[in-house]
Amino acid sequence: MTTETPIQRLPRKLDSDAAADYLGVSHSTLPTWRSNKRYDLPYVKIGRKVFYMVADLDAWLEARTVR
Repeated sequence: MTTETPIQRLPRKLDSDAAADYLGVSHSTLPTWRSNKRYDLPYVKIGRKVFYMVADLDAWLEARTVR
């Protein structure tokens, strides 16, 4: 039996609201960033739905980490 951490149970892709929760920003922030092209945060668009890959969110956060 393997023990999973909560992060290991995350899906590979998150909708915009879940991605906002993951990043700790308001739900209106990601659509604003997309429309203003404020950050180069990769996303996947399928029809009208927008998804963020967890690996992309992690990489984006890592790139903004101040050491």
